[in-house]
Amino acid sequence: MTLSDPDQIDLVGQARKLQAMLESAVDAIITIDGQGIITTVNPAAARLFGYRQEEFIGRNVHFLMPEPDHSAHDGYIANYRRTGTRKIIGIGREVTGRRQDGTTFPMHLAVSEFEMDGRQHFTGIIHDLSSQKATEQALRHAQKMEAMGQLTGGIAHDFNNLLTVIIGNLEMLEGRLTTSSQRELATEALEAADLGARLTARLLAFARRSHLEPEVVNLNDFVLGLTDMLHRTMGSTIALSNALTPRLWPTRIDPSQVESAIVNLAVNARDAMPDGGRLIIETGNVTVDAPMSEELDGLRPGDYVRLSVADTGQGMPAHVRDRAFEPFFTTKETGRGTGLGLSMIYGFAKQSGGHATIYSEEGRGTTVNIYLPRDGAAAAPQDEAESLGAESKGQTILVVEDDPRVRRLTVNRLEALNYATLVAADAHEALAVLGSGAEVDLVFTDLVMPGGMSGYELAQRIATDWPGLPVLLTSGYADELVRRDADAIAHLKVLSKPYRQADLARAIAEALEGP
Repeated sequence: MTLSDPDQIDLVGQARKLQAMLESAVDAIITIDGQGIITTVNPAAARLFGYRQEEFIGRNVHFLMPEPDHSAHDGYIANYRRTGTRKIIGIGREVTGRRQDGTTFPMHLAVSEFEMDGRQHFTGIIHDLSSQKATEQALRHAQKMEAMGQLTGGIAHDFNNLLTVIIGNLEMLEGRLTTSSQRELATEALEAADLGARLTARLLAFARRSHLEPEVVNLNDFVLGLTDMLHRTMGSTIALSNALTPRLWPTRIDPSQVESAIVNLAVNARDAMPDGGRLIIETGNVTVDAPMSEELDGLRPGDYVRLSVADTGQGMPAHVRDRAFEPFFTTKETGRGTGLGLSMIYGFAKQSGGHATIYSEEGRGTTVNIYLPRDGAAAAPQDEAESLGAESKGQTILVVEDDPRVRRLTVNRLEALNYATLVAADAHEALAVLGSGAEVDLVFTDLVMPGGMSGYELAQRIATDWPGLPVLLTSGYADELVRRDADAIAHLKVLSKPYRQADLARAIAEALEGP
């Protein structure tokens, strides 16, 4: 049987229509045969998994899966063909995918079955759940902190009522005591009650229910005013330095709370440096835009003053860093801390309309950033980054970042600025990409990475093996802390995390232009 010309034209039209749908689909679409061999793949799948489209064809689909599904997938198909029992086909479920760089991500997989030329085929539609999961995690964290705030605030309020009665009665009793030993006992009891009152004050600060008396102040004045006292507190083994921004914006805060925050952070830093080290207090003006707001747990876009306290101490492992702002969480020995210092700072920043973050890695020290709203701050401009992005000439940037969430965000931000991207999870992967002959115009790398090679060392290797290839570093540490290691390659620029899209665009453009 032969097709008439109109039928042939109709089939060609249908094929073109199907091709257009595949190419324009936002979700990844992959077709496999009955043995699991990939026959077709759309551009969205190539972007999602990090391979070129031609690299999919003819390969078993299990290479896109981590263990145990990688080894068991062929058995899944065989079991379905033998029993007819459906586990995903026509049902869909959440599974895990594996990208070319070895990272995994959550995805929803929906599979349909069809026959063509008498053979069985399957089509999978894959939706990336990474952003949804990140949003859910952030929401759970916010809900947990809010619930803890309500609990601790209620406890502190009731405990304050008890302390009021205790302190009042002790003061009345003190005036009726006749011997010095009796008065000493009463004095010790009053001092203990005062300590309890300070404890509840910290709880209320975390719960954002403490009474604030805000004033318009310049944070530089507070840092300078505390410097002498901090020098005495830190001792001779710790070098204290300030990096204060001239023409710092004013902020409206409670002076006593910010003083307490600085002292608390300095004492924590001292305890993290038992063998000595360096403490740096920085101030800076920061404008938060929409992408930066996402990194700062939804902090409202606008102008902020950032206070950073950084040390060169032991640093925190990830599981400690993630809980550091929780009340009563402490890694110090019993009797050396209540676990309320950082939680009080977090609550003070939130109650003041700002935010607090911790950047820390084991063996590299810790930086705590406090963002406080600029007095009379206006909303952040929204079009600066877009206008800078238009200047891109389509250069390719190699992104080197070990945190998969930060890596994905960075790629998305660079692509929004019209740059092409390649990715690597550490310095060794980056060198492998460069060694493969890939066309790269700029390497944008994190400073601290696993694998035994830092961003500085990667930059030095690139300067030797690929002279003329520009490198831009990024780090969550305070600027002064980053520059302590920069003597060998002082010409390199460092973009501080978190950064605005406009800051990223400007730094990339400057790095591409060269010195």
